[in-house]
Amino acid sequence: MSKVKGPLEVTAPKGFDDGPVLEVVEMTKRFGGLTVFEKISFSLAREETLGIIGPNGAGKTTLINVLCGSTSPTSGAVRLRGREIGGVPLHEISRLGLMRSFQQTNIFGSVSVRENLLFALEFSGRRGLDEGLEGMLERYGLAERLEERADSLPYGLQKMLGLVLVYACRPTVLLLDEPAAGLEARERANIDDFIQRAREQLKCSVLIVEHDIDLIKRLCGRAIVLDGGRLIADGTPSDVLQRPDVLRAYLGDFEEATDAQN
Repeated sequence: MSKVKGPLEVTAPKGFDDGPVLEVVEMTKRFGGLTVFEKISFSLAREETLGIIGPNGAGKTTLINVLCGSTSPTSGAVRLRGREIGGVPLHEISRLGLMRSFQQTNIFGSVSVRENLLFALEFSGRRGLDEGLEGMLERYGLAERLEERADSLPYGLQKMLGLVLVYACRPTVLLLDEPAAGLEARERANIDDFIQRAREQLKCSVLIVEHDIDLIKRLCGRAIVLDGGRLIADGTPSDVLQRPDVLRAYLGDFEEATDAQN
């Protein structure tokens, strides 16, 4: 069982190996008088890939912010391997194995690609590149650019570097916030490849917030839909995307949505 150095030490409860790795229970988030979402509940199984979809303003990114510890829930519970983490700071949750990516690039721009990797390895308590990490660098065209400043890379490579930095920390739960945002069509294949390789090599669970519905269909065995601060659907992507309330959330009037499908 894993332990974390510092003020917070979390281990999985005895007999929890078969339980969900992440649980959200009746969680609400408010900013003053604005309710972003209210009493939403779902779980993420071990090695599952779960998609979260919904129209703009549905609260998807705020949900990731709460799960990773960058903001606290107003009420409800967030449990990682059976232990409450709601309100625990982001850096401590990261050390417990739950890590996130960002919609925009999240790298140390003023230093080299190599130094970015060293920062990630130091954070994770590891030394040197292992075979999996070296393979990631080669596959995404970063190995030959290790000495270049990170912010001099093309946007697509900066995006992949940000994902590789998260991979280098070997998360057990990976939260991806619109990983395909801003990428050209030819670059999006790298996102599919990264997620599949991270799952296979790290045996991690993956939660993806994404507007690219085709990506969700390709990669996720299950999807949940947020709309107006509520969780309105939970099931396979093909099933939830046929529901009238989901179609209305995305396309407005249901009759128009039906016409759009035909």
